[in-house]
Amino acid sequence: MNIIIVAGGSGVRMGSSVPKQFLPLGTKPILMHTVECFFRFNNQINIILVLPEDQIDYWHDLCAKYNFYLPHTVVVGGSTRYLSVKNGLTKVDKGGLVGVHDGVRPLVSQDTIRRCFSEAETYGSAVPVMPSSESVRILDADGRSRAVNRAAVRMVQTPQVFKSEVIKKAYLMPYSDMFTDDASVVEAAGFDIHLTDGNLENVKITTPDDLLYAESLLCKM
Repeated sequence: MNIIIVAGGSGVRMGSSVPKQFLPLGTKPILMHTVECFFRFNNQINIILVLPEDQIDYWHDLCAKYNFYLPHTVVVGGSTRYLSVKNGLTKVDKGGLVGVHDGVRPLVSQDTIRRCFSEAETYGSAVPVMPSSESVRILDADGRSRAVNRAAVRMVQTPQVFKSEVIKKAYLMPYSDMFTDDASVVEAAGFDIHLTDGNLENVKITTPDDLLYAESLLCKM
């Protein structure tokens, strides 16, 4: 059982010089909360943390500062998320399941993680989603827009979990701009994508408002 945690963000949208995954959430950096979620789920899981090369020393300094010594392997990321995941796959154990998770989703629930790994074992893939609470419109090439049925829309989260042979085969394909997440890569390789329930708190922290929201959720947990 493997989890690749991709943490290649910057602090630009946060208005911070510190990359967003290292910003404090409660008593420790966001990324430490994320790693802990998967260690709590299974303390034998192979945790692979993918970071930009110029952030690795800073991560090690943070680990020493916060006495954070949960077992994990650090891998140098690539210039795109696709390449970062591909680098992470080189450290995956043979066989089994491989999950990919955003480093700035620190409030993924244990139920969501368990559901994704369990259903990926059955279906070959499991991608957590939530229904859209907003009306949705699609922009056409001519700049006009059209409404779509909100009931048919799902908001995609992580961890996205796959059988090892599925995701490894998918990541042999050349990069495409159409690859927005791992499910899109696996789907392009000809595999079906199985959807499962995510959790509302599993927010991706990219803006100051997201961080405030995550802080409020953490206080209630």
